[in-house]
Amino acid sequence: MTGGLISKTLLAFGAVTLTAVVLAAAVSPGRITGVLSASGDRPNARARTDIPAGTLLLYQLAAPTCPGLPWPVLAAVGKVESDHGRDPAPTRADAEGPMGLPVSTWAEVGKDAGGDGTADINDPADSVFTAAQHLCGNGARNGHDLPRALSAYNPAPAYADHVLALAATYGLAPGTDTRAAAGGTAATKVTAKVAAKVVGYARAQLGKPYRWGAEGPRAFDCSGLAMRAYAAAGVRIPRTTFGQWPFGTRVPAGQEQPGDLVFFTTGPGSSPTRPGHVGIVIGDGKMIEARCTRCGPIAITSYPTRPALAGFTRPAQ
Repeated sequence: MTGGLISKTLLAFGAVTLTAVVLAAAVSPGRITGVLSASGDRPNARARTDIPAGTLLLYQLAAPTCPGLPWPVLAAVGKVESDHGRDPAPTRADAEGPMGLPVSTWAEVGKDAGGDGTADINDPADSVFTAAQHLCGNGARNGHDLPRALSAYNPAPAYADHVLALAATYGLAPGTDTRAAAGGTAATKVTAKVAAKVVGYARAQLGKPYRWGAEGPRAFDCSGLAMRAYAAAGVRIPRTTFGQWPFGTRVPAGQEQPGDLVFFTTGPGSSPTRPGHVGIVIGDGKMIEARCTRCGPIAITSYPTRPALAGFTRPAQ
Protein backbone atom coordinates (compact mmCIF):
# COMPACT_ATOMS: atom_id res chain seq x y z
CA MET A 1 0.00 0.00 0.00
CA THR A 2 1.52 3.35 -1.02
CA GLY A 3 1.58 6.53 1.06
CA GLY A 4 -0.68 8.26 -1.47
CA LEU A 5 -3.27 5.55 -1.19
CA ILE A 6 -3.17 5.76 2.59
CA SER A 7 -3.73 9.49 2.57
CA LYS A 8 -6.48 9.41 -0.06
CA THR A 9 -8.29 6.50 1.52
CA LEU A 10 -7.91 7.33 5.18
CA LEU A 11 -7.69 11.07 5.70
CA ALA A 12 -11.20 11.88 4.48
CA PHE A 13 -13.62 11.52 7.38
CA GLY A 14 -16.53 9.33 6.44
CA ALA A 15 -14.42 7.40 3.93
CA VAL A 16 -12.49 5.44 6.54
CA THR A 17 -13.25 1.74 6.44
CA LEU A 18 -12.28 -0.82 9.02
CA THR A 19 -10.52 -2.82 6.29
CA ALA A 20 -8.45 0.20 5.31
CA VAL A 21 -7.49 0.88 8.91
CA VAL A 22 -6.36 -2.71 9.37
CA LEU A 23 -4.34 -2.61 6.14
CA ALA A 24 -2.76 0.70 7.04
CA ALA A 25 -1.79 -0.62 10.46
CA ALA A 26 0.37 -3.19 8.66
CA VAL A 27 2.51 -0.39 7.21
CA SER A 28 5.70 0.29 9.16
CA PRO A 29 5.34 2.95 11.92
CA GLY A 30 8.08 5.03 10.27
CA ARG A 31 6.21 5.08 6.95
CA ILE A 32 2.96 6.08 8.66
CA THR A 33 4.74 8.85 10.56
CA GLY A 34 6.15 10.30 7.36
CA VAL A 35 2.79 10.27 5.61
CA LEU A 36 0.55 11.47 8.38
CA SER A 37 2.55 13.99 10.42
CA ALA A 38 1.98 17.02 8.24
CA SER A 39 1.24 19.09 11.35
CA GLY A 40 4.82 18.73 12.58
CA ASP A 41 3.75 16.82 15.69
CA ARG A 42 5.92 13.77 15.07
CA PRO A 43 5.53 10.81 17.45
CA ASN A 44 8.53 10.75 19.75
CA ALA A 45 10.02 7.72 21.51
CA ARG A 46 7.51 7.87 24.34
CA ALA A 47 4.55 8.01 21.97
CA ARG A 48 5.83 5.06 19.95
CA THR A 49 6.47 3.05 23.10
CA ASP A 50 3.32 3.92 25.04
CA ILE A 51 0.69 3.94 22.28
CA PRO A 52 -0.18 0.70 20.42
CA ALA A 53 0.69 1.11 16.73
CA GLY A 54 -2.88 0.72 15.48
CA THR A 55 -4.21 3.19 18.04
CA LEU A 56 -1.48 5.71 17.22
CA LEU A 57 -2.52 5.46 13.59
CA LEU A 58 -6.15 6.17 14.51
CA TYR A 59 -5.16 9.32 16.41
CA GLN A 60 -3.10 10.51 13.44
CA LEU A 61 -5.93 9.81 11.00
CA ALA A 62 -8.70 11.32 13.10
CA ALA A 63 -6.99 14.58 14.10
CA PRO A 64 -6.91 16.06 10.55
CA THR A 65 -10.72 15.80 10.38
CA CYS A 66 -10.61 18.82 12.68
CA PRO A 67 -8.22 21.34 11.10
CA GLY A 68 -5.72 22.51 13.68
CA LEU A 69 -6.31 19.71 16.21
CA PRO A 70 -2.88 18.20 17.02
CA TRP A 71 -2.99 14.41 17.16
CA PRO A 72 -0.97 14.37 20.45
CA VAL A 73 -3.90 16.12 22.15
CA LEU A 74 -6.28 13.45 20.89
CA ALA A 75 -3.79 10.79 22.03
CA ALA A 76 -3.51 12.35 25.48
CA VAL A 77 -7.30 12.19 25.84
CA GLY A 78 -7.14 8.49 24.99
CA LYS A 79 -4.36 8.02 27.55
CA VAL A 80 -6.29 9.67 30.36
CA GLU A 81 -9.64 8.08 29.55
CA SER A 82 -8.59 4.46 28.97
CA ASP A 83 -4.80 4.15 28.72
CA HIS A 84 -5.29 3.82 24.94
CA GLY A 85 -7.95 1.16 25.33
CA ARG A 86 -6.04 -0.98 27.81
CA ASP A 87 -8.24 -0.02 30.77
CA PRO A 88 -11.95 -0.02 29.88
CA ALA A 89 -13.10 1.19 33.31
CA PRO A 90 -14.86 4.57 32.80
CA THR A 91 -13.28 7.62 34.41
CA ARG A 92 -16.66 9.18 35.19
CA ALA A 93 -20.34 8.37 35.34
CA ASP A 94 -22.15 7.85 32.01
CA ALA A 95 -18.88 7.64 30.05
CA GLU A 96 -18.00 4.67 27.87
CA GLY A 97 -15.57 3.53 25.23
CA PRO A 98 -11.83 4.06 24.79
CA MET A 99 -12.22 7.84 24.52
CA GLY A 100 -14.48 8.16 27.57
CA LEU A 101 -17.37 9.84 25.75
CA PRO A 102 -20.63 10.35 27.69
CA VAL A 103 -23.43 8.14 26.39
CA SER A 104 -25.67 11.19 26.07
CA THR A 105 -23.06 12.93 23.88
CA TRP A 106 -22.63 9.80 21.79
CA ALA A 107 -26.36 9.68 21.09
CA GLU A 108 -26.05 13.14 19.50
CA VAL A 109 -22.69 13.03 17.70
CA GLY A 110 -21.56 9.39 17.48
CA LYS A 111 -19.89 8.63 14.13
CA ASP A 112 -19.56 5.41 12.14
CA ALA A 113 -15.90 5.85 11.27
CA GLY A 114 -15.34 2.13 10.78
CA GLY A 115 -17.76 1.95 7.87
CA ASP A 116 -19.68 -1.06 9.20
CA GLY A 117 -23.02 0.74 9.30
CA THR A 118 -23.10 1.11 13.09
CA ALA A 119 -21.80 3.89 15.33
CA ASP A 120 -20.42 1.92 18.27
CA ILE A 121 -19.09 3.82 21.29
CA ASN A 122 -16.81 0.89 22.12
CA ASP A 123 -15.34 0.62 18.61
CA PRO A 124 -11.88 2.27 18.64
CA ALA A 125 -12.23 3.91 15.22
CA ASP A 126 -15.73 5.22 15.92
CA SER A 127 -14.71 6.46 19.36
CA VAL A 128 -11.51 8.24 18.27
CA PHE A 129 -13.04 9.96 15.23
CA THR A 130 -16.09 11.05 17.24
CA ALA A 131 -13.84 12.44 19.97
CA ALA A 132 -12.00 14.53 17.36
CA GLN A 133 -15.27 15.98 16.08
CA HIS A 134 -16.53 16.64 19.62
CA LEU A 135 -13.36 18.56 20.46
CA CYS A 136 -13.61 20.40 17.15
CA GLY A 137 -17.10 21.66 17.90
CA ASN A 138 -16.05 23.03 21.27
CA GLY A 139 -13.06 25.16 20.35
CA ALA A 140 -10.31 22.89 18.96
CA ARG A 141 -10.78 23.89 15.31
CA ASN A 142 -7.67 25.71 14.08
CA GLY A 143 -6.26 25.34 17.60
CA HIS A 144 -8.52 28.21 18.63
CA ASP A 145 -9.03 27.25 22.29
CA LEU A 146 -7.78 23.80 23.21
CA PRO A 147 -8.24 24.27 26.99
CA ARG A 148 -11.91 25.22 26.48
CA ALA A 149 -12.48 22.27 24.15
CA LEU A 150 -10.97 19.86 26.66
CA SER A 151 -12.91 21.31 29.57
CA ALA A 152 -16.10 20.84 27.56
CA TYR A 153 -15.04 17.27 26.81
CA ASN A 154 -14.46 16.43 30.48
CA PRO A 155 -15.11 19.08 33.16
CA ALA A 156 -13.05 17.34 35.86
CA PRO A 157 -10.72 19.73 37.72
CA ALA A 158 -7.37 20.16 35.98
CA TYR A 159 -8.43 17.80 33.16
CA ALA A 160 -7.49 20.20 30.37
CA ASP A 161 -4.15 21.01 31.97
CA HIS A 162 -3.36 17.34 32.45
CA VAL A 163 -4.21 16.39 28.87
CA LEU A 164 -2.15 19.22 27.40
CA ALA A 165 0.81 18.33 29.62
CA LEU A 166 0.60 14.70 28.49
CA ALA A 167 0.31 15.81 24.85
CA ALA A 168 3.65 17.58 25.23
CA THR A 169 5.26 14.30 26.29
CA TYR A 170 4.01 12.69 23.03
CA GLY A 171 5.61 15.30 20.80
CA LEU A 172 3.16 18.22 20.66
CA ALA A 173 4.86 20.74 18.40
CA PRO A 174 6.67 23.53 20.26
CA GLY A 175 4.77 26.78 20.10
CA THR A 176 1.30 25.22 20.20
CA ASP A 177 -0.97 27.63 22.05
CA THR A 178 -2.08 25.81 25.21
CA ARG A 179 -2.79 28.88 27.29
CA ALA A 180 -5.81 28.76 29.55
CA ALA A 181 -8.21 31.68 29.69
CA ALA A 182 -6.64 33.08 32.86
CA GLY A 183 -3.15 33.07 31.29
CA GLY A 184 -0.08 30.93 31.88
CA THR A 185 0.63 27.48 30.51
CA ALA A 186 -0.83 24.12 31.32
CA ALA A 187 2.49 22.84 32.60
CA THR A 188 2.91 25.66 35.14
CA LYS A 189 -0.68 25.74 36.34
CA VAL A 190 -1.34 22.05 36.76
CA THR A 191 1.23 21.49 39.51
CA ALA A 192 -0.29 23.91 42.00
CA LYS A 193 -3.84 22.81 41.21
CA VAL A 194 -3.18 19.12 41.49
CA ALA A 195 -0.58 19.09 44.28
CA ALA A 196 -2.88 20.51 46.95
CA LYS A 197 -5.55 17.93 46.25
CA VAL A 198 -3.08 15.04 45.98
CA VAL A 199 -1.38 15.89 49.26
CA GLY A 200 -4.68 16.67 50.96
CA TYR A 201 -6.09 13.28 50.04
CA ALA A 202 -2.93 11.49 51.18
CA ARG A 203 -2.96 13.30 54.53
CA ALA A 204 -6.56 12.24 55.09
CA GLN A 205 -5.43 8.59 54.91
CA LEU A 206 -2.76 8.88 57.64
CA GLY A 207 -3.11 6.13 60.23
CA LYS A 208 -4.96 3.73 57.94
CA PRO A 209 -3.43 0.26 57.55
CA TYR A 210 -1.24 -1.00 54.72
CA ARG A 211 -2.66 -3.93 52.79
CA TRP A 212 -1.08 -5.29 49.61
CA GLY A 213 -3.37 -4.79 46.64
CA ALA A 214 -5.71 -2.43 48.51
CA GLU A 215 -7.00 0.76 46.89
CA GLY A 216 -8.98 2.18 49.82
CA PRO A 217 -10.98 3.46 51.43
CA ARG A 218 -10.10 1.44 54.57
CA ALA A 219 -6.59 0.35 53.58
CA PHE A 220 -4.04 0.97 50.82
CA ASP A 221 -0.84 -0.32 49.35
CA CYS A 222 1.76 2.21 48.16
CA SER A 223 0.68 2.54 44.54
CA GLY A 224 -3.00 2.27 45.44
CA LEU A 225 -2.61 5.34 47.65
CA ALA A 226 -0.80 7.26 44.90
CA MET A 227 -3.43 6.33 42.32
CA ARG A 228 -6.34 7.34 44.54
CA ALA A 229 -4.67 10.60 45.58
CA TYR A 230 -4.28 11.62 41.95
CA ALA A 231 -7.79 10.44 41.13
CA ALA A 232 -9.07 12.79 43.84
CA ALA A 233 -7.44 15.61 41.86
CA GLY A 234 -9.07 14.49 38.62
CA VAL A 235 -5.90 12.92 37.22
CA ARG A 236 -5.74 9.28 36.15
CA ILE A 237 -2.42 7.46 36.61
CA PRO A 238 -1.54 3.75 36.30
CA ARG A 239 -2.43 1.41 39.17
CA THR A 240 0.93 -0.22 39.90
CA THR A 241 4.30 1.21 40.85
CA PHE A 242 5.82 -0.39 37.76
CA GLY A 243 3.33 1.50 35.62
CA GLN A 244 3.61 4.76 37.55
CA TRP A 245 7.41 5.05 37.25
CA PRO A 246 7.51 5.56 33.44
CA PHE A 247 4.22 7.48 33.33
CA GLY A 248 5.27 10.92 34.61
CA THR A 249 7.95 13.47 33.79
CA ARG A 250 11.23 12.64 35.53
CA VAL A 251 12.22 15.27 38.12
CA PRO A 252 15.88 15.74 39.19
CA ALA A 253 16.64 15.19 42.86
CA GLY A 254 16.42 18.47 44.73
CA GLN A 255 13.76 19.84 42.37
CA GLU A 256 10.88 17.69 43.61
CA GLN A 257 7.73 19.45 44.76
CA PRO A 258 4.70 18.51 46.87
CA GLY A 259 2.53 16.07 44.95
CA ASP A 260 5.44 14.50 43.06
CA LEU A 261 6.00 10.76 43.43
CA VAL A 262 9.19 9.39 44.96
CA PHE A 263 10.26 5.83 44.07
CA PHE A 264 12.43 3.20 45.74
CA THR A 265 14.03 -0.04 44.54
CA THR A 266 12.39 -2.15 47.22
CA GLY A 267 9.74 -4.82 46.96
CA PRO A 268 9.33 -7.90 44.76
CA GLY A 269 10.49 -7.45 41.19
CA SER A 270 12.32 -4.17 41.88
CA SER A 271 15.41 -3.05 40.02
CA PRO A 272 17.17 0.29 39.42
CA THR A 273 15.06 0.74 36.27
CA ARG A 274 11.91 -0.79 37.75
CA PRO A 275 11.34 0.54 41.28
CA GLY A 276 8.74 -1.30 43.33
CA HIS A 277 7.78 1.20 46.04
CA VAL A 278 6.35 4.72 45.85
CA GLY A 279 5.56 7.58 48.19
CA ILE A 280 3.96 11.02 47.80
CA VAL A 281 6.22 14.03 48.36
CA ILE A 282 4.80 16.64 50.77
CA GLY A 283 7.87 18.92 51.07
CA ASP A 284 11.00 19.40 53.21
CA GLY A 285 12.26 15.90 52.49
CA LYS A 286 9.06 14.31 53.78
CA MET A 287 6.61 11.98 52.10
CA ILE A 288 3.43 10.08 52.86
CA GLU A 289 3.73 6.37 52.24
CA ALA A 290 1.94 3.09 52.71
CA ARG A 291 5.08 1.03 53.22
CA CYS A 292 4.42 -2.56 54.34
CA THR A 293 2.30 -4.60 56.74
CA ARG A 294 4.98 -4.90 59.42
CA CYS A 295 6.01 -1.24 58.99
CA GLY A 296 2.79 0.07 60.50
CA PRO A 297 0.03 2.32 59.16
CA ILE A 298 0.24 5.01 56.50
CA ALA A 299 2.60 7.67 57.86
CA ILE A 300 4.77 10.68 57.15
CA THR A 301 8.41 9.65 56.77
CA SER A 302 11.70 11.03 55.41
CA TYR A 303 13.15 9.95 52.07
CA PRO A 304 16.50 11.75 51.38
CA THR A 305 18.63 9.21 53.29
CA ARG A 306 16.87 6.08 52.05
CA PRO A 307 19.57 4.01 50.29
CA ALA A 308 17.03 2.55 47.86
CA LEU A 309 15.86 5.95 46.55
CA ALA A 310 15.43 5.62 42.78
CA GLY A 311 14.09 9.02 41.74
CA PHE A 312 11.10 11.30 41.33
CA THR A 313 8.34 11.81 38.77
CA ARG A 314 5.64 14.39 38.23
CA PRO A 315 2.54 12.65 36.78
CA ALA A 316 0.68 15.90 36.16
CA GLN A 317 3.30 17.34 33.77
